[in-house]
Amino acid sequence: MDEAQWLNGEAFEYFRYLWDEPSTQLAIIFVGGEGCHTVLRREAMLSSRIFIWQHVTRLTPSEVLETIPLFHPVWADADPDDITFADSRAAHGNFRAWARLTAHTRTALARTGRPRVDQELLRWAFSRLGASPG
Repeated sequence: MDEAQWLNGEAFEYFRYLWDEPSTQLAIIFVGGEGCHTVLRREAMLSSRIFIWQHVTRLTPSEVLETIPLFHPVWADADPDDITFADSRAAHGNFRAWARLTAHTRTALARTGRPRVDQELLRWAFSRLGASPG
């Protein structure tokens, strides 16, 4: 459940009901931004059923260089300088931003017929994100 900080008590009660129903056998992952932890903790009957609390932070520059080439084939053979360029201008270590950037980069590669990412292509992708082309 993305943006869990915006869910209301009725929604949380429904999730608790689903969790307690033996026939559902489901896992629910709550994802949220600022304030999510506080909102989830406030729902005691739900909070007590949460198996693990995980705080996910932005990727560091070295984690970006290690992770992003494994994330999608678009980045597998990209020049590390281009990945760093993309991260510093648009993604900022945010995995959701990398997913959006990857989608626009794939479109750019298809439209241009280029075999791999370069900074000109990335600038076009940035323009689709509303990010500065740097």
